[in-house]
Amino acid sequence: MISLTVRLLENNTAARLTIRHGVIQSILPLEMSSVERDLLPWAAPGLFDLQLNGFQGIWFSSESLTVDDVESVITAFARQGITGCLPTLITNSSEAIEHGLHTIFLATQRSNLVREMIRGCHVEGPWISPENGPRGAHPIAHVRHADRTELQRWQKAAGGLVRLITLAPEVPGTLDLIPDAVRQGITIAIGHTAASGTTITTAIERGATLGTHLGNGCAGMLPRHDNIFWPQLADDRLNVSVIADGWHVPAPMLKCILRCKTPDRLILTSDISGFGGCPPGRYMTPAVDVEVLPDGRIVVAGQTQYLAGSGATTGECVVRFHQTCDVPLQLAWDMASLHPTRLLGLPTASIEEGQPAFLTIFRTELDESADAPDGRRFVPESAFIRGIHVDAAT
Repeated sequence: MISLTVRLLENNTAARLTIRHGVIQSILPLEMSSVERDLLPWAAPGLFDLQLNGFQGIWFSSESLTVDDVESVITAFARQGITGCLPTLITNSSEAIEHGLHTIFLATQRSNLVREMIRGCHVEGPWISPENGPRGAHPIAHVRHADRTELQRWQKAAGGLVRLITLAPEVPGTLDLIPDAVRQGITIAIGHTAASGTTITTAIERGATLGTHLGNGCAGMLPRHDNIFWPQLADDRLNVSVIADGWHVPAPMLKCILRCKTPDRLILTSDISGFGGCPPGRYMTPAVDVEVLPDGRIVVAGQTQYLAGSGATTGECVVRFHQTCDVPLQLAWDMASLHPTRLLGLPTASIEEGQPAFLTIFRTELDESADAPDGRRFVPESAFIRGIHVDAAT
């Protein structure tokens, strides 16, 4: 049995939580002064990220991914306060994607922590635009048309774990494939696309329910009327995810997306790169060389304008969104906990007696490097993943 004295993010009250056999056994309100309460760590329903590419030099889409690699990355994510996720495999050869999916499946069979945290896999590409700009940092050599047979091979390799696919609806074969995938319980997202507004609307009508990292994976110059943004922002059938790391999407655009989609249809993702958690320096990949800059940005090597993935963790994105868009921390937190699981049709974490213990314990501390004098940063303390207790990295 574990007992925690915390303040609940939901209502800013002090409480003692008791966890037994992976379940929240009791929640006892505590009387204390506001000064004493404010010294306690926050407790919130566990963070869930539907787009995590890897960490500390390991990529889920690597041709050489091992079960040990998967366990290492998932443990590192738990130490960052994440309690559930979709490992994400980006555009690559058929062999590499199938290898990565199968290795992730094997890792879920070996480790209780991995099995509890991984609720499925996200395949981002290879059915995306081949154009520079929309393609982003995905290697053009492996961009290809959609193929039902390939999807079947993915699911066989993954033991049925493929739960989310990001595709460009203008790519041949995708519009016909969307309804079939949805019938299999797979969520379809629109991303890395140069599609017309009409094609995007058709994809939504056929079952797409998410726009992946809106504001990224698109052309640098767009038509003012017929572009990828308006149909995604205007259609209430579509949720969108955003990378709120402070670099991928400027503050005015984040605020506009929030106002168009409303909080209920907005999901926060870190989209963290396999170079997340790596020290500053230059790193080589088969597709492109990248640099991790001292401020945390990950860019295509040799310049500072074009990003090559995110270096911020999920909790960091939540706190930055909370501050940038001036929304309550609880509301921003829901976008990285409740909303992604609800989109995927998964059980949502909650702090209630009798519920499984999927909890993130964290603090926010003053960040002296922030632009605003009162800027704060996310500091994880521990995570509970159905009773598995993982302390934060020190």
